[in-house]
Amino acid sequence: MPPALKTGQRPITFSDRNDFDAAELIQLYRQAPWAKDRALEQAKAMLAHTDLVISAWDGSRLVGFGRVLTDYVFRASIWDVIVDRDYQGQKIGTEIVRRILDHPTLQQVELFWLCTRRPGFYERLGFSAKEQTGMVWSRKSSGSQA
Repeated sequence: MPPALKTGQRPITFSDRNDFDAAELIQLYRQAPWAKDRALEQAKAMLAHTDLVISAWDGSRLVGFGRVLTDYVFRASIWDVIVDRDYQGQKIGTEIVRRILDHPTLQQVELFWLCTRRPGFYERLGFSAKEQTGMVWSRKSSGSQA
């Protein structure tokens, strides 16, 4: 991976390992309305089944996270990009997304997808909402077990 990102006093380091303590991720999730109710066991299972993780660290403190589900050829979807409130505005989220897009295991992927409530951030990184279609089925709201 490319060198660390310099922000503040010490460098932010990045990792693509998924074997860190999921409790660290839960602390980060608590800051986001879309993830605040996630449980530790769920986070552990998610980390075990995610194809690629990029995490950002200030020493031993997890300060950023993003993950990918993919077939490594045609499609990849980016999920859960989050940066600790205290570290926002320092390009950590941008670096996480860039490291995902440039990751050696994803070089064949034709299209990256994501769902977001912050389109401006991703548009600055080259993502486009043009020609996009999508639907979602929610187990919680459907009342069905399909």
